[in-house]
Amino acid sequence: MAAPWEDVLRDEAAIREAASVAVDAALLEGVLMRTEGEPNASDVVNYAPFTLLPSAVPSALFEQAYAVQQDFNLLVDAISQNKEFLEHTLASTIKVDDFTARLFRIHTQVLEEGLAQSVFLGINRSDYMFDCGVDGTAALKQIEINTIAASFGGLTSRTAAVHGQVLKVLGKSKEASRLLPNNPSKGLALGIAKAWELYGSQSAVVMFLVEEVQRNIFDQRCVENELWNRNIRVIRKRFRDVFEKGSLDDARRLYMDGQEVAVVYYREGYVPKNYDQQNWEARLLLERSRAVKCPDIATQLAGTKKVQQELSRPGTLERLLPGRAEAVARIRATFAGLYSLDVGEEGDKIAAAAIADPNQFVLKPQREGGGNNLYGEELRQVLEKIRDSPERTSYILMDKIKPQPAMNYLLRAHSPLQVSECISELGIFGVYVRQGKEMVMNKAAGHLLRTKAIEHADGGVAAGVAVLDTPYLV
Repeated sequence: MAAPWEDVLRDEAAIREAASVAVDAALLEGVLMRTEGEPNASDVVNYAPFTLLPSAVPSALFEQAYAVQQDFNLLVDAISQNKEFLEHTLASTIKVDDFTARLFRIHTQVLEEGLAQSVFLGINRSDYMFDCGVDGTAALKQIEINTIAASFGGLTSRTAAVHGQVLKVLGKSKEASRLLPNNPSKGLALGIAKAWELYGSQSAVVMFLVEEVQRNIFDQRCVENELWNRNIRVIRKRFRDVFEKGSLDDARRLYMDGQEVAVVYYREGYVPKNYDQQNWEARLLLERSRAVKCPDIATQLAGTKKVQQELSRPGTLERLLPGRAEAVARIRATFAGLYSLDVGEEGDKIAAAAIADPNQFVLKPQREGGGNNLYGEELRQVLEKIRDSPERTSYILMDKIKPQPAMNYLLRAHSPLQVSECISELGIFGVYVRQGKEMVMNKAAGHLLRTKAIEHADGGVAAGVAVLDTPYLV
């Protein structure tokens, strides 16, 4: 998948000039992160890491990823409403994975009490790689779907302008004009605004639930500003604020500092380290409330790796999406091989196959946030250690996807300018809003391309491995 700038990569002087322009353009456009040294202060910031040049993406696969996003939105929503499916699918996992078990306990408790929430908002991002077959043709294969705190919709809204400027400086104005406009932050905000409107209180606020360390604040501000532009008031709070100041009235309306909260948008709460006992209590309070949670806890559970693996079993999609044969076919076409490590003959067989040939597989725990997957020798060692233990059921195995690398420069603050062999991952943002049983909004809201050097097996932008990129369709 060669992009039309092979010639440029060999011109060192042109590359150096373009890199200088690129960094200034990123700062001008607001492709920013706080620094590691001052992660909660905005008086010293730097550019978020990004590629010097846009990366080639096959247009047919790009269109396929967009075309299936509404189907994935419907699927995630269907799973979140199917308590029996979640219970059955996660039964083995919650015995050995305390984090998933605690989420599931809250889910059960809220259902037993009766849902106060009647409007449901889903913001997810479905991530893909381009698997290069033996004959050299590329196929779209899903890595995972993120149903909580899917990030970089804001910064990627500003990255295409940077790449357009770089291409112009390199004498490629025609190519620059072919870069697609992309504004996920606007699409995400549309979903939040719709949920806020359906909640039905003009004076209620949207609450961004944010982490203690907030390096990626500008990404969130992009979405936040879209809401302010619609005169929707936004507050930013942490779990500990909810624990200390959050309350429910008799109708289970949520109040923070005396303000009614219509929508809780989670940018936190996706990994075990986000929780101590107080934070678990805060999460339960939020889930019990009438406020629209994005995501509610059932939707967070729908994004677990174990659910992803179960979806690949014959007949599962048909049961979850009855009468939607075309949607099922579109979804299934994106699946890579996924395998259960449940205790029993099937799990024993696949564990043995992975230990014998670890380079064909990826071992995935039930975690979001990047940097958790295991490959190669590390995969073999972990599987050998847990092969006879129930602990193995907290993982799934997936066929390793083999993309075709391409050369690019990865621009990071305080790092030398050097060419790297890179692979890319395409994410499509999806937004849906359901009121009762009626789907009020269901759309693809934009895309995110992330690129990393091939020596890094796993990890995204927030984990410090991948960098922001723009697709150049070929």
